[in-house]
Amino acid sequence: MLIVVKMGGSILKEDPTEIVSDIKNVLSASQVVLVHGGGKEVTEVASKLGKNQDFVVSPDGFRSRYTDLETIEIFTMVMAGKINKRIVSKLQSQGVPAWGLSGLDGSLIRAERKKRLIVVDETGRKRVIDGGYTGKIGEVNAGMLRLMLDNGYVPVVSPLAIGQEFEPLNVDGDRAAAYVAGALKADRLVLLTDVDGLILNGKVVSKLNIAEAKSMISRIGKGMVTKMYAAMEALNMGVGEVLISSGFKRLPISSPLKHECGTVIIRE
Repeated sequence: MLIVVKMGGSILKEDPTEIVSDIKNVLSASQVVLVHGGGKEVTEVASKLGKNQDFVVSPDGFRSRYTDLETIEIFTMVMAGKINKRIVSKLQSQGVPAWGLSGLDGSLIRAERKKRLIVVDETGRKRVIDGGYTGKIGEVNAGMLRLMLDNGYVPVVSPLAIGQEFEPLNVDGDRAAAYVAGALKADRLVLLTDVDGLILNGKVVSKLNIAEAKSMISRIGKGMVTKMYAAMEALNMGVGEVLISSGFKRLPISSPLKHECGTVIIRE
């Protein structure tokens, strides 16, 4: 079985020992690709460097970092450097052969730089702004990942992409994980977050299909909207099923894979 796991930045702020240990368990029967986030840490480092971070919301409800030239430099430094190598070191310390890389390396993730962004302000009005260094993912080099997997490595992917002019681009971590899973035709995509799954009316939705997911988009928070779109994209690209669950539980990967917790999203 081939599994792609996305770890959110909130999980990375805590000790990831439980996740690392569970990856080791999963590797006994499966291949694993790990995609990580870390936006909060990027914001913290940027603040220390005196660079304020701006966030924008799209008409579809996506909340994202506005990425100008200075911000993409900080983003690259923190994501591909500090965070990625910390995860790799932690995996290596537990005997897991990890290989850290970003979407820039080997043109792993190719994206088209967005020329403009349509954003919604606090009053609900739409306006158009320059796209900055934000990208729309177009292609993932699945062959490179398979080369690593077939040689026993766990690729640890930082969500940066390379643009058409070979510039670094900021891409959403959940969407990057979806495209990686789709390119590999993974059996499962596990999106680990800081909540127990998709929650509606105070309860975790245990299972739903793409049609049901679409109907719920307008009723869920901005943080979960991106994960739902990522889940639908992954399924449409051939991924077997998507699981959204808490990264703070015991056996945070094994448990959702067994449908013991979290939300399961299927094609039909």
